[in-house]
Amino acid sequence: MVSDVHGNAADLARAGEGADALVCLGDLMLFLDYADHSRGIFPDLFGVENADRIVELRTARRFEEACDFGARLWAGIEDDRAEVVEKAVRRQYAELFAAFPTPTYATYGNVDMPALWPEYAGPGTTVLDGQRVEIGGRTFGFVGGGLRTPMRTPFEISDEEYAAKIEAVGEVDVLCTHIPPEVPELVYDTVARRFERGSRALLEAIRRTRPRYSLFGHVHQPLARRMRIGATECVNVGHFAASGKPYALEW
Repeated sequence: MVSDVHGNAADLARAGEGADALVCLGDLMLFLDYADHSRGIFPDLFGVENADRIVELRTARRFEEACDFGARLWAGIEDDRAEVVEKAVRRQYAELFAAFPTPTYATYGNVDMPALWPEYAGPGTTVLDGQRVEIGGRTFGFVGGGLRTPMRTPFEISDEEYAAKIEAVGEVDVLCTHIPPEVPELVYDTVARRFERGSRALLEAIRRTRPRYSLFGHVHQPLARRMRIGATECVNVGHFAASGKPYALEW
């Protein structure tokens, strides 16, 4: 089980060793590495110094200034912005999807571009969103994406759309999402020093349907990596880009 891969194809190729299947909870591509500002699409286009500046603004929650700063940088690019980004994402996706073992079950993160996934997901990779599947005799439900934020990442959706996908999954043994349920200890990032967005609909579904596990990522350095909500063990499976280590779900 991995989440927040963010370009770490080398470790991804080994992540499924010894497991019945690999489950990926999204955020495959890397736009900007907040720990190493030289990595990602942004510094490749605009340089490390500009990456330092935009990280500084975002970390200070000066999102409007960060957007204005980014807009000025993009104004200096003659090619269409969407085409430039898509070309860079395609390069990453080609490498990352090739690293997936068979079988892999995957859903989207908030920085992913779902429209491109069908071109890169091979026959051994099953992409699910608002859907369920049986793995090893257990029912797994998958809900991808994130909720809207000032960061304006590529796959943010409305609370209503997200709640509808949670509802469509229904009762499962394992509820797999990119973002966590809306619990302060699970959504607070201790390094970024801010609350990320969690889902109230997900929290309500956990209380109502009582899955054995709720598994998620998104928050890279959470205040709490796991906690129990009623009968459900809620686990942040970890920041795979940094650790290179998958989370093993054992029954």
